[in-house]
Parts: sequence; structure tokens; C-alpha cells
Amino acid sequence: MASFSLFRNFSVLIHILVWGVLGLSLLLFQPLTWRVELPDEFWFKQGVLFLLLVTAFYLNALLWVPKLLFRNKYTLFIALNIATVFLVAYVIQRFEVWINLRELLEKAYQVRKASGVVRSEKWIDFFSLILTLMVLGISTSVTAVQNWHRDKQLRQSLERDKVKSELSFLKAQINPHFFFNTLNNIYALTVVDGEAAREALHKLSRMMRYVLYETQQTTVMLSHEIAFVQDYIQLMKLRLTDKVSVRFEQPSPLNDVPIAPMLLLPFIENAFKHGVSAIEPSCIVISIKQQGRQLHLEVQNTIFAEKKVALDDSNGIGLANTRRRLDLLYSDRYNLTVNENTSDNKYEVDLKLEVA
Repeated sequence: MASFSLFRNFSVLIHILVWGVLGLSLLLFQPLTWRVELPDEFWFKQGVLFLLLVTAFYLNALLWVPKLLFRNKYTLFIALNIATVFLVAYVIQRFEVWINLRELLEKAYQVRKASGVVRSEKWIDFFSLILTLMVLGISTSVTAVQNWHRDKQLRQSLERDKVKSELSFLKAQINPHFFFNTLNNIYALTVVDGEAAREALHKLSRMMRYVLYETQQTTVMLSHEIAFVQDYIQLMKLRLTDKVSVRFEQPSPLNDVPIAPMLLLPFIENAFKHGVSAIEPSCIVISIKQQGRQLHLEVQNTIFAEKKVALDDSNGIGLANTRRRLDLLYSDRYNLTVNENTSDNKYEVDLKLEVA
């Protein structure tokens, strides 16, 4: 909104500048080159020309550009602009004749000719023609730029709303499946290890608080995001057998910087969904590193033939939506590489993100 308000104020300044320059041109530049005392009728004509140019400018900007040019009605748009140019030039020429401006200017210049006319009679005023053409060109350009900027603002607003809805959907996906399974695991854990069950409940409570409250903000601190990921991994391990090896590496020391909430989770959740087997040995490696302003996430998991390895179906947000979030929030500040089948039968995700 601040950007749109700034652009709107800038557009107002553009209009003021255009009409200021044009007004000075009509009132000062042209007359000053003549160096004579001009009759009042001349200034009257200049005022009429100025009003005609203003009318042409805003007719073009408010009607013809949006209703014709932007709707691909190019022929009619060009025809109306050409007609306007010649109409203004013709009207000004006829107006000069009507107020007898030519003879008055002749007297001002004290020119003596047998015909009594300074110049031959013409149907249009070429100065007005060129000026009208220039004004219509400026009008079209200004309106096109304003329309482009409004469209850009609208697209960005829609993308932001979509990202928010996708994030909300992601929360909804996590809540019924992950939390329900985790509660069952904690319930079973209370029978054999009460202390471990209490610790798991604490982790689950912390995760719920993060999902429900902290992710409402545009950004969260990296330390909170990593703590959430760590709790998620610990709770996921409750349902794994000894055949699954999970290794998690995090930055040390940690440089706490803002990051979009739950941006890392889809990649990690995908590894647990597709990289775990109850009967075959499997391995999940999750590494989060920092180097200067760059955050580096690497996720590897074993590939199993009976499981579809596709990040798009891993949760409510999927790879496509995660890419859209990255495109919107980090633009050209990220690099995402997905290797679906390495030489050692691994699925790899590599994300490099400039976060500060």
C-alpha cells in the first residue's frame, strides 16, 4: 500500500510537470521568440489551445487507452488519435480566423504586404498539430505505465493472499495427521517411559504454539524455525524403528536472522514420508548451515521402489507452491536443486537462500 501511495503521488507530480512545461511553452516560449507586443486575442487563443490539449490528454488517458488500446482495439484507437490531432489543429486555425488574429499579429509586427495578410490561408495550424500529437503520446505513455504498475500491485497482492492461504492450508495438513499420530505415540510412550512422554508432550505443545501464533507474522527468527524443525524431527522419530537412521545438523554458532515461517518444513516432511521403511534400512540426513548471508538446507533420504518420490504430493503446500513462496518472498535470492535419483539411490534437496 505504501508503494502504491508513493506511485500515485509520483503520478500526480508527472501530471503537474507535464502541464507546467506545456503551459510555459504556450505562454512564454513561443511568444518570447517573436519579441513583439502581442494582442490580447493571441493569449485568448493560447488559452483555448491549452484547454483543448487538456481535454485531448484526459480523453485519451481515461477513455481511449483503457477501453481501446488495452482491449486490443488498435485500429479505432489510432483513428481516434489521428482525428483528434487534426481536429484540434483545425479548430485552432478556424478560431484564429474568427477572432481575426492574423491581421492583429500583422499590425503587431508592422508588416506591410499588398495582400494585407502575413501568410497564406491554411486549413490547420501545424504548431497545434505537433503539440497535440506530443500530448497524446505523453498521455498514452503515462496511462500505460500507471496501468502496468496497478496490475503489478494487484498481482503481488493476490500472490501474498495466496501465500497466506497456502500457509494456512499447510497448518491444516499438519494438524490432523502429524499431531494425531504423535499423540498416539506419546500415549503408548506413557506406559514404558513417563519422563520421555512428558518431554514429547512439551515438544508437541511448543510446536502447536509456533504453528498457531508465531507463523501469523511475515517472518520469524531462524532460531525459532530451527527449534520447530528439531522438535518435528524428534517427534517423528517416536514412530520409527531401529532400521531408520536420522541425522540432523544445525548451524553452530547460529546467526539469528529473519526467515519466512515454515519454509523449510515441506522438504523435511517429504523425507520422512518417502524415505522411511519398516522392513528395509533407510537413512535421512538433514543439514542446515550458514555461511555469511546464505542459509543452506540439504535434505537426503533413501528411495524405495514402492513409494512415490514426489515432493509435490508430500503435503498441502508441495514443491510447486514452495517454489512460488520462494519466488515471491526471495525472488532472485535463492537457488533450489532437486536430484530425484542419485548414484547411491538417494533423493536430494539442496536449497541456498540469502536471508540477510
